[in-house]
Amino acid sequence: MTPSRDIGRLLDIMAALRTPETGCPWDLAQDFSTIAPYTIEEAYEVADAIARKDLDDLKEELGDLLLQVVFHARMAQEQKAFDFGDVVAGITEKLIRRHPHVFGDERSPTPQAVEGLWERIKAQEKGEKAARRGAAEQGALAGVPVALPALTRALKLQDKASKVGFDWNDPRAVLRKIREETDEIEAELDRGNIDAAATAAEVGDLLFAAVNLARHLRADPESVLRQTNRKFERRFAVIERTLAARGKTPADATLAEMDALWDEAKARE
Repeated sequence: MTPSRDIGRLLDIMAALRTPETGCPWDLAQDFSTIAPYTIEEAYEVADAIARKDLDDLKEELGDLLLQVVFHARMAQEQKAFDFGDVVAGITEKLIRRHPHVFGDERSPTPQAVEGLWERIKAQEKGEKAARRGAAEQGALAGVPVALPALTRALKLQDKASKVGFDWNDPRAVLRKIREETDEIEAELDRGNIDAAATAAEVGDLLFAAVNLARHLRADPESVLRQTNRKFERRFAVIERTLAARGKTPADATLAEMDALWDEAKARE
């Protein structure tokens, strides 16, 4: 097979990879659950390419993510559940339904009005979906996938709780909650005989509160933590380079020496 810009060629390649006896043994051995981690990983690699402003890499990563969609759709087709065309039809129908201000008679001239319209339509869809699935999934927090990264899931749970009034009105109140959580961790540490499970639970509460603060400041916790991770890597690399110029490694240096180099790297930024 030769490369092509036609989505049909990609579908044909996936079909060939999944054909018994003549296909790829690894691809044939996969199912939805084994492919799901790769789907999540590819989505993160797309986000990483965007954060690095690397459009060449973004093009490649979007292709990898598209492959995940094609892979899942092919497995569903083999089970006679749906195929790639059904996926495309579903998302096009949803986009048209959620944009009546573009494809219908609704008028929403501002981004804020569009957001409000979108939320109303989503709420209606949620009600219809809950009716199909049964009362067990009709709670205010229903519909947040368990498999989401913990920070993202915490953000979505808090968003849903906020929509029914369970929220603070001032980020300073969230800051007070963060101080309360750190005090509880300190109290656990002061006990001397530390209960690891209890302390870990308090750390979880602290992380949840930190996500809530990010939400109130309209910051995505996953994005800001990725930025902080990159900042840590960048500054630590400066420490390593400086120590290497002195003929040393971090293992050879004292904490005080590395702290001083960290402060220098931070000051240069």
